[in-house]
Parts: sequence; structure tokens; C-alpha cells
Amino acid sequence: MNTIKLYQQDVYQQQCQAVVKAVDQDTVLLDQTIFFPTGGGQSCDLGTIDGLEVTEVYEKDDLVYHRLSVPPAFQEGMQVHCRIDWDRRFDNMQRHCGEHILSGICYQLFGGINRGFHMGQDYMTVDIALEENPEIKEITWEMAKEAELAANQVIWSNAPVTVRHFETREEAEKMPLRKALAIDEEISIVCVGDVKNASDCVACCGTHPSSAGQVGLIKLYKVEHYKGMFRIYFEAGQRALMDYDGKHDLVTALGNRYSAGAEDLLDKIKAREEKNKIIKNELHVLRQSVIQERVDRIRQQIQSSEPSEIVIYEFADMKTDDLLNIGRPLIQDIKKLLLIISPQDCTLLLFSNGNLNCGKLVKENASIYNGKGGGSATSARAIFPKREGLDTFVDLLEKHLR
Repeated sequence: MNTIKLYQQDVYQQQCQAVVKAVDQDTVLLDQTIFFPTGGGQSCDLGTIDGLEVTEVYEKDDLVYHRLSVPPAFQEGMQVHCRIDWDRRFDNMQRHCGEHILSGICYQLFGGINRGFHMGQDYMTVDIALEENPEIKEITWEMAKEAELAANQVIWSNAPVTVRHFETREEAEKMPLRKALAIDEEISIVCVGDVKNASDCVACCGTHPSSAGQVGLIKLYKVEHYKGMFRIYFEAGQRALMDYDGKHDLVTALGNRYSAGAEDLLDKIKAREEKNKIIKNELHVLRQSVIQERVDRIRQQIQSSEPSEIVIYEFADMKTDDLLNIGRPLIQDIKKLLLIISPQDCTLLLFSNGNLNCGKLVKENASIYNGKGGGSATSARAIFPKREGLDTFVDLLEKHLR
């Protein structure tokens, strides 16, 4: 027994009655189905059978199996009601037909053969091998845009989309195919446009609308080299429109932010970047000046301090990396220990001339106060979850090393 595939007879049929032929845990076999199984680069239909959610549909040996969200209480011979998720079905129809049209155009314009097709969640891809026209070595972005326009012109012409079924390869090969057949029997040929001047004609088992106009739109995203071929990223149908809507909203928001229209937005952004670069350079000079001023001030204190004195500074206006640039130039001047606190990072930096091992001090004591860190003999850092632990650790160092 083969499953009667109603989706091959009428792709617009959204519900049907069917008879249960077998049940295996959560999987049901019916005498006929409107559910398209995963295949040909297209995901399966979803929906319900007697109100139970269909989570997967697959085909094996001409039988179509339906996996449900829970094991059903179906019995063999029982009649059930099937309903597909039409939005998902039509989305797949738009996308799959869009791929046919684009692949057909790439074949016509560039002699490109579609050697791979994937319908992803965020975009579709086709892998085009330039085999038929050796004079063409690559697909540039300008060429891709030419193909995009030609593909949309097919959509705007509302060319008919027909599916013809053939029992043998010999019969099917009478069609103007853009790609050699890979099967020998029960062949479905999808043709976009008139057979005598088709925009595309190829074997396919997927679902497609009855006219190209229902695809709505094809939008290309990018082209890249891929395993000796050219991978085209694109979208079709409502998804292409939604992508455009999102990018239009983004451009509008950027335009409002930069007080620009689409025509001068890039110029405004470039001008802002140049201005920011100047400000960044000025800030860097000022930061280096402040760092040097603080290095000089701490060096004076170290020089006037007692050999046993621990010098402590706290700077709330600098990040830890800047504070490291303050402490490192002073290592040779330090008599005992220099501590620099970064309150915003809850971090303590330790510096010495090597007589006191900073890394060892941190490793052996910081964890007592929930701190962590490490370093070398001359510099180390200890990071604490709370300021209380940092202060206690500093107090320990002062008492222990006094």
C-alpha cells in the first residue's frame, strides 16, 4: 500500500478525512494525507490530526508517516480529521518557488547549475556551479543583482507554475530541463512559464503556488565563494518583505538619529565617525597626561616614604588597565609595596620591586576574603565581589607586612 498524497493533487487543500492504517507509539500511518513530508530541501508541513499536534512528517518506501506530540489513542480503521498549518505551507510554497525562479534565471544568464539548496530559518541558499558557460568565471554582486531583477520580472509577469507527473525518465526528458534527472520513475517536473520558453523547468517533489505572482518578491542578500561554486543567500515571499520592513525601520531609525535621509545617511555616519576619532585621540592624549601626572606624584611620595611604608592610592575615575599603566613605571622605585585600588571594578593592584612577591601574596591570601586573581612577583591583581573583602585584604597586608 502506498500513501495517497493529496498534496500532489491539490496543493491548496488544507484539510481532509483519512483512515488510520497503523499506529506505532507516537507515529501514525494514514491511507491518504495532505501533509507534505520533509524532502527536496523543503521542511515538512505541520498541523493537527484530530486536534493532536503533528511535529514531524517523513516518507519511507512511498509511505508517509506522521509523528504526533503525544501517543494517540487511534485504532486501525479509525477515521481522523487532518488540518495543515496553512501559513507554514504557503510560506514554503513561496520560498521553494522563489528558489526555482532564481535558479532558472542563473541557468539562463550564467549557465549556472544549482548543486545545492537549503531553506534555513533566516534565509535560503543556492549553490551555483558555473558549468555550462566556461567564459563566465564568477558571479559578481552586479551579476547577482541582474539575476535578482530578472527573477522578479518573472514574478511580475505572473507566469503559470505547473507540475507534471511522468512515469518514466524517457517521458520526463522531453521537457526543457535545466538539470539532468537523478531518478528513473514517478518523476514530477515543475515548470515556471510556458514550456516552450520556460523561466525554469526541473524535477522537484516540493509544493509550489499555481502562479509566480504568488511568490511576491525575491531579495538577494549576498554572494560568496563556496567549494568551487558560488553560494547565493536570499529570501522570497513574505519573509523577504519582512526582512525589508526590518531593514527599512533600521535605516529610518538611523536617519532620525543622524538627522539624515537614506541618500546622505552614510555621509553623515562617516562624518560622525571622523569627529569621534578626533575626540578619541584627544581623550587619549589627556588620559596619558593624567597618568603621567599621577606617576610623578606617586613617585615623589615613594621617594619620601620610609622603607617599611606601604603606599596606597585609590582612583575612581580610571579603569584597571589605566591603573596598571600608573603602577608599572614605578616598580623600580618602590621600596616595599604599592597598592592601587579601582573601586568601580572592586580590584586591588599590587606592585613591588620583587623583594615582596605580589603574585604569591594574592594567591595565598585573597581567597580568604572571596577574592581571586594572580600575577608575577612585581605586579598582581586581586578582584573581589564586594568592597568589604577588598578593604579587609588591604588591612591584612598593612598589618602583616608592617
